[in-house]
Amino acid sequence: MTKKVLILAANGRIARIVEHRLLTESAFADVDLTLFLRDASRLDNLVDNPRVTLVDGDITDESAVSKAMAGQDLVFVAVVDHDAQNRLTKTVTAAMKANHVTRVLFTNVLGIYGEVGGEFGRWNAEMIGAGMATARQSDQLLADSGLDYTTLRLPWLNDRGIAYTVTTKNEPYDGVSGSRDSVADLVLSMIADPTKYSRDSIGLADPDTEGQDRPVY
Repeated sequence: MTKKVLILAANGRIARIVEHRLLTESAFADVDLTLFLRDASRLDNLVDNPRVTLVDGDITDESAVSKAMAGQDLVFVAVVDHDAQNRLTKTVTAAMKANHVTRVLFTNVLGIYGEVGGEFGRWNAEMIGAGMATARQSDQLLADSGLDYTTLRLPWLNDRGIAYTVTTKNEPYDGVSGSRDSVADLVLSMIADPTKYSRDSIGLADPDTEGQDRPVY
């Protein structure tokens, strides 16, 4: 049975890794993709792929997102909602409810619960600044939505290999940095098994970076 996955902000670097693996690995041969982005011509290399539908639109446009949402099984939001009104989160949740789609993986940042300690935690909060409040509110809107959500609290990113540990909402963040390939790998694990980390907020990082005061590139 075909599984239909919608990726919003589909031209991001992590999104592109996810898309490539979904389209090339035999384990995901039953997945069809709807890729939503501003200026769909940036993914013209996929235009002739029979498993791909490209949608050009604004991710805060509820009508456009709702149209793309129809018939989907899972949604991956590959961008953090730093909008002061959280229009992205509100648009996605409204479109999901209107189309009876329940499963969503939503990108966010580390530190929204004060779960990152020490000097790095202080520096991280300073760097994210006012964006921390909107990121925290995005997570709360998801938790209150009644949807089957997973918040993905991302570390500071690098391009190293796949190596990560997952921490849940009530655990200290383990590490400061992690790779884009690691994030994509975790997303793919939840596409393969949508029951993983259901209605939870998870962090991930390379545990070898634990204790560092600054990101590891």
